[in-house]
Amino acid sequence: MDFSVTGGLIIAIGGLGPAIGVGLIGAKAMEAIGRNPEASAKVLPAMLLGMAFAEAIAIYSLILAFGR
Repeated sequence: MDFSVTGGLIIAIGGLGPAIGVGLIGAKAMEAIGRNPEASAKVLPAMLLGMAFAEAIAIYSLILAFGR
């Protein structure tokens, strides 16, 4: 398999999971804040931390694709 195709597949597959995860995290956090607006001080930092961890996986796949 060609290296450019392999790198593209790594990015595509490695970015799909974190993209879905970040979307779900954001949607559920906004739903929680909509139900209980007073909890936004607790929900938002946890949401941002969860999104950062999910994006770290996408960055790992980017590093792997460039290393090919």
